[in-house]
Formats: sequence, structure tokens, C-alpha cells
Amino acid sequence: MDVNDSLNSTSTTDKSTKIRFEYEDDEYIEDETIEEAPTECSNLEEDSVMCMPDDSNTDSDKTSADYYFDSYSHFGIHEEMLKDVVRTKTYQSVIYKNPFLFKDKVVLDVGAGTGILSLFCAKAGAKHVYAVECSSMADMAEEIVKLNNFSNVITVLKGKVEEIELPVAQVNIIISEWMGYFLVYENMLKTVLYARDKWLVKDGLVLPDMASLHLTAIEDADYKEDKIEFWNNVYGFDMSCIRKQALSEPLVDTVDQKQIVTNCQLLKTMDISKMAPEDATFTAPFKLVAERDDYIHALVAYFDVSFTKCHKLMGFSTGPKSRVTHWKQTVLYLEDVLTICQGEAVIGAMTVAPNKKNPRDVDIMLKYSLNGRHCQVSRTQYFRMR
Repeated sequence: MDVNDSLNSTSTTDKSTKIRFEYEDDEYIEDETIEEAPTECSNLEEDSVMCMPDDSNTDSDKTSADYYFDSYSHFGIHEEMLKDVVRTKTYQSVIYKNPFLFKDKVVLDVGAGTGILSLFCAKAGAKHVYAVECSSMADMAEEIVKLNNFSNVITVLKGKVEEIELPVAQVNIIISEWMGYFLVYENMLKTVLYARDKWLVKDGLVLPDMASLHLTAIEDADYKEDKIEFWNNVYGFDMSCIRKQALSEPLVDTVDQKQIVTNCQLLKTMDISKMAPEDATFTAPFKLVAERDDYIHALVAYFDVSFTKCHKLMGFSTGPKSRVTHWKQTVLYLEDVLTICQGEAVIGAMTVAPNKKNPRDVDIMLKYSLNGRHCQVSRTQYFRMR
């Protein structure tokens, strides 16, 4: 189907839907009890609506999965995530403010890390929590559980979800912080869906249960000149072959909302409780309409997650108009500089799929075109997050 036909037939993706979550001041409360729960750290009230470091170990016997899990063995990554108050306090608030969901329930924590979500669930009254963690952080998580006197409620299981055996046949709740950069980087969603299909009881809960990917366009001349165009002339030498490589690798960084030139477009919504694993591979049309006369140097992707089974809708956004998270935003620099006038539109489609050689990487194919007064262009670009 032609991109224009697809756009015309997909009215639900014409613009991002603004989601309103319960929002309060997120002042930290020490020694919380369930009755004195911390407030939500949802940041969507303000919005219009993890590529981890490579391991330097060059052991040829290791697979990409080994490197992936090794990267989570270092405490620094967990420190960064725990200090992301939007992320961590949203989960904390979901659990503490909705104890009716967890009381006397069996919970599976997929990718437990330090075990923080398991501790929240235990404190909220869960009957038992199985915390699965493949990296060596599992040993620390077990010690943390003991230090906090929850060994009778939390069982830490070290290993891959796809390979372990749970001591129980079914669980009532699966909770996980599976989201990576660009939502699907690292492909941990597939593991959550595997656990869902194997252990979750009928009508059980997956938390979070909804996720959505969004797209917008920005002016970013200074950065593109400094990081991309630099390679065209390096002390008088042509190194443009590196420029091509730089263009193909999305940048994870924080975008100033003042740089945004167009509307924000909803690309994909995922219902984690129902979706099939293959639904994470998709092609989505987009139409980005300029809100002012400006230049476009890059497209920017971000995601929202929500917990719809709570007493009040809760969640957070990683968008540029929201409070910053450790996920930041994903920036895809365009080969062309687009000169666009207010009301004109960049139309196209984005295809997202796991890389065939390393499924934890993400391949992105971007088709875009602009037929404006000062700029006419049509191009296909390929990106890989690794």
C-alpha cells in the first residue's frame, strides 16, 4: 500500500493522544508505609501527550546475550535506574497506592535487577514474589532481600526466564521494567511475553500493561554540523565514510522541547497483556505537520507507558516535553536538511524490527518525503541501534 493511502486510511495515527495521569508533587517521603505511600512521579501531565555500554571483554566464547547480561552485573547501571525518580517512583506508587492488586497474590518479577520492584510488592502484601535475574546482580538481590527481612516472601532465581523452572505452576501478576531505548531496544519485551504465556493465570495482570511509541521532528543544526558534517572535512581530508556510519546510528540524548518543529505522532500502541511477540515488529505511517517555518534535521522518537488497572490511571512519558528520564529520547538524523513552512507535512513510514544477527539490536527503516514550497525530497534511510 502506498504511504499516502496508508495515511489516509489510518486516521487513528494522525496525532498523538494526550493521556492524563493522576499527578501530584513527588516530594520524597522517607520510611513510607502502605498508608503513607509516595505520590506518583508521572510526568505526562506536562507532555502533549537502555543501549547499555559495550562490555570491553573480548572473550570469543561469549554470545551477544552473555554481553547483554554482563552489562547488568555492574552496580552503576542499577544506580542510574534507581535514581531515575520518574521511573522508580512511578512503579512504587503503582504498587503502594493499589495494594488491592497485590494482596495475597503470587508475583513474578522479570529482570529483577537489585530486586527493588519485588521489595515494593512484598511490602504491599504479596503472598510470594519470584524475582528472576540472569546477571550476577541476582546474588546481590538475594542479599538485599535478606537484609530487609523479606526472605520468607521473596525468592530470587538466578537464570534466564526462558530456562528456569518456577516452584509454582502459575502466577497472578507479572511485573517488569523491560523498556529499553526506543522502547524495544534490548528485546526484553519478548521475555516478558514468554513469561506471560507460560505462567500467568487467566485474567492475570501484566504491569505495565500498555506502551506507546511516538515521533516528532526537530531543528538541530548545531549538533548535526558538529557530529555528522564534521567528517566531510577533517583537517583537509575526506572522511565522509565515517559520516555515513554516524548517520546510521541513532543518538540517545535529551532534546530541548524548543527544538520541536512539528506535531507529535503516535506510531504504535502495544497492549502487553494481549499482544503477540511478532507485534513488536511493525511498519507505521506518519504525518508530521510543521507548526512554524523552520528547518528539520532529525526525527525524534520517545515512548509512554501506563498502568491501566490501577484505581487511577498511572504511568509516565519519556518525551521531550516531560521530566527527563534515563531513557532520554532517540534521535534519528536525516541525510537531508528539510526546509519546511508552517502547515506543510513530512509524510512517510517507519519499519521497526529486531536485527537478524543480534535480536537485541533494532533495525529501523525510515521512508520520508516533503513536497513543500522551498524543499522537495523523498528518501529512504536505514538505522541500527546497537
